[in-house]
Amino acid sequence: MISVALFNNKGGVGKTTLAYHLAHMLQRQGLRVLAVDLDPQSNLTAAILDEEELEELWGKDSELFAQDDHPEQRKLFHRAEGQRTVADAVRPILEGTGDIAAVTPVNVTEGLWLLPGNLELSKFEDKLSAAWLNGYGGDPAAIRTTTAFHRIIDHAAKAVDAQLVLVDVGPNLGAINRAALIAADTVLMPMAADLFSLKGLLNLGPTLRDWRDQWQTVVMPKIPASISAPAGAMRPLGYVIMQPGVRLDRPVRAYERWLARIPWVYGTAILGHPTWSADDRTYEITTLRNYRSLMPLAHDARKPMFDLKASDGALGGHQKNVMTCYQEFHALARALTERLEVA
Repeated sequence: MISVALFNNKGGVGKTTLAYHLAHMLQRQGLRVLAVDLDPQSNLTAAILDEEELEELWGKDSELFAQDDHPEQRKLFHRAEGQRTVADAVRPILEGTGDIAAVTPVNVTEGLWLLPGNLELSKFEDKLSAAWLNGYGGDPAAIRTTTAFHRIIDHAAKAVDAQLVLVDVGPNLGAINRAALIAADTVLMPMAADLFSLKGLLNLGPTLRDWRDQWQTVVMPKIPASISAPAGAMRPLGYVIMQPGVRLDRPVRAYERWLARIPWVYGTAILGHPTWSADDRTYEITTLRNYRSLMPLAHDARKPMFDLKASDGALGGHQKNVMTCYQEFHALARALTERLEVA
């Protein structure tokens, strides 16, 4: 099993859309895929499950935080028995009552599972932040906290015999994302060709290297053998350019300007090579067209854009876009698995 975190600390680049469609396409190509939602905004969970399922999943008495002092709030929750989220899994650590609670993934379709997210996961941020520094001294409780995501994912992946884990994380450099990325074997970066995305890479690269170095050189040597811990590899797989609403064969001048700068910024900031050539696109996996016209149809149909049919409203020119979308994601999934084999 190998894990891939989809991450960019610049929001709005299509990270969750990419995770959702990749999960479905990789499953279609024969892999057993576990999608994990570690973004407290839980957009991937909301994309996969319908409103009735979300109401059951998020609705009941929060098992992450006691509501004993707020009886009127307790009445708002009605979660179905047996359904849990990542937030429920870390509840014992947060409350100081024990280690992680195992969560069984939701079966989306044959060969594809979801480890659901929850907005309540944001309450775990402070606990993770404090645990990071305490882990420097080898404190077992702190290390169990920092490695919680790794062990939750490992348990869930083994439960469904997943071959590939896709982890969706939020667009920031906070403690939740640090723990999520340390738990990841590799990192795939969706990005836009604009100033904000490039500035995000400049911030992100040194931070990821610092996290990796601190984990591997300071914390790992002090981890007790009884605690399962990740290697903190976070190996860069490459980047996927999410195109704005312009034609691929006619990018606007500003788009071309930022597009040309991506290879050098990625090479120097993320890979740490000060002499990286501006023409070296080794880590550029692909550019995905903007399918803005298909997104609302896919959302209403509760399916990937490349599965849309005429009965879903994909008429006329939409059908050509659906076919192109399928071809692009099929090629991307193939390219990703080839890079993972090398990794």
